[in-house]
Amino acid sequence: MIKVAIPNKGVLSEPAIDLLKACGYKASKSAKSLSSIDLANGIEFYFLRPNDIPMYVGNGIIDAGITGLDFCAEALSPAIKILDLPFGASRHCVAVPEKSKYQKLDELKDLRIATSFPGIVRSYFKNPSMELVTLEGAVEISVGLGVADAVVDVVETGTTLKQAGLRILGEPLFLSNAALFAHPNRQNCSEVCYLVRRLEGKLLAMSYKMVEYDVPANLLEQACAITPGLQSPTVAPLQNKDWYSVKAMVKSEESNCIMDKLQDLGCKGILLFNIESVRP
Repeated sequence: MIKVAIPNKGVLSEPAIDLLKACGYKASKSAKSLSSIDLANGIEFYFLRPNDIPMYVGNGIIDAGITGLDFCAEALSPAIKILDLPFGASRHCVAVPEKSKYQKLDELKDLRIATSFPGIVRSYFKNPSMELVTLEGAVEISVGLGVADAVVDVVETGTTLKQAGLRILGEPLFLSNAALFAHPNRQNCSEVCYLVRRLEGKLLAMSYKMVEYDVPANLLEQACAITPGLQSPTVAPLQNKDWYSVKAMVKSEESNCIMDKLQDLGCKGILLFNIESVRP
């Protein structure tokens, strides 16, 4: 049985739990416990603070875990990223007062900067003597209270910074998203590999849909060119020998355009289905 960590709160928690459930895991968080066991799949889930997960995984206390790239970078964890996940996207940006004279990031090296990620900030500016004010949260208010001259904060829309009278300066220092990490000695164990396989299968299924249609025999080649599938479309003869049934996976964002093309070509009974999971 392997141990897998899931964020216990924040923007990463619910998407991580939902994704694991969609992959057939029983990853239910109880109000009375910080862990749950999925006996059928041989996994014990632990619900931990997202910024603590890199330490637990990096030290081998937990075999694998889902958290943000920024938390792992901040902790300098030896945990290995084995799969990017499509949620938790954010930017670590510098913000200064709206009327500040500063226009470039390299002008800030001698200022007091408030942040919840001092490691990422020092790594970017490469200035060991930079004065950093480390805060657990509400970083944006620090300038107004006179604690700092600028902030480095996690930004999704930028609305909170704007409301605090701050403007984003320059490019992001760090781009983050959720990812699955594993301890270096556990990333190739069978249980972790099964976990990765299931997650990859679900993520691939989310990117594709299944299209099925009937096509006249004389148009079969043209139709298959529109829907080549992952390897090749499935083609089956119909009772009417002049017609074939075709089934193929298509990119989700292209699916409606593909249906239009098939209809224009002369295909009939065009159906579109969601895919639960895929093993390529």
